[in-house]
Amino acid sequence: MNLYSKIAGTGSYLPPKRVTNDELAAQLAADGIETSDEWIVSRSGISARHYADAAMQTSDLAVAASKRALEAAGLQAGDIDLIVVATSTPDFFGGFPSTACVVQNKLGIKNGCAAFDVQAVCSGFVYGLTVADALIKSGAHKNVLVIGAEIFSRILDFKDRTTCVLFGDGAGAVVLQASREPGILAGKLHADGSYGDILCMRGSRADGVVRDAFLYMDGQAVFKLAVGLLAAVAGEVLSAAGLESTDVDWLVPHQANIRIMQSTAKKLKLPLEKMVSTVDQHGNTSAASIPMALDLAVRDGRIKAGHNVMMEAVGGGFTWGAVLARM
Repeated sequence: MNLYSKIAGTGSYLPPKRVTNDELAAQLAADGIETSDEWIVSRSGISARHYADAAMQTSDLAVAASKRALEAAGLQAGDIDLIVVATSTPDFFGGFPSTACVVQNKLGIKNGCAAFDVQAVCSGFVYGLTVADALIKSGAHKNVLVIGAEIFSRILDFKDRTTCVLFGDGAGAVVLQASREPGILAGKLHADGSYGDILCMRGSRADGVVRDAFLYMDGQAVFKLAVGLLAAVAGEVLSAAGLESTDVDWLVPHQANIRIMQSTAKKLKLPLEKMVSTVDQHGNTSAASIPMALDLAVRDGRIKAGHNVMMEAVGGGFTWGAVLARM
């Protein structure tokens, strides 16, 4: 009998501090940077985002989301035998110990389960979900926490209004479980390092320490690439699953920019009513955006058991990918 992986529970967490466009504009104005609610909304669809307090770490957000996913799946933390955390903002500079190991410790898991981080920026959750699916299908693992967690507010240049208004903090998680019923129907991952400079961390190095390292994005270049790549990879996944776009019940895209999201849905010939959008209130939360949006739509009853859900993302690297899941 074939072995599959299936999403058994979802969870998400937003740090309490909510920052509206007007509040952010006032903050930037104090430094001589001009922007407005109208300017931000018209270019991105974003009205607000959440920022983590100084005492919070990425692992704290991840743990909060994980606890909710575990509860939804009806599992205890000790039932988990693998933790995969997708993040570009790990707890520790240099990335070790991995945020996944920190999460394991904070959840009190003492069973020696494997834990590692995935770095594919905004595509990280799709990458992590695809890897976890393969490991479950191989028989190596049974209950996997796949988490996307980010504190992007700490890597933003608040003197660059073209990027600082776009991003927010948060975490989302799923419990991916071994199943005899099809769950993850297909997944495809890609990367092209020749585009690495259009979305990256810039900073000068002195004495081995990164100084003034902030996110940099060429928005127009990313937009041009993203729409075509997302539509193409979604087509690949549908072909691999033997399905058509009409078989997709919900599109849960990376919440980068409402124009990219709407353009992708149009290319897939999906009505906007089938697209889950949280970008207006969450902003771009990188690897956390898909699992957060998925959890919201599961909990409000839009996404139901048996629905086919397309998840897709592009990210720095340049990376992109998609996963089709039957809930």
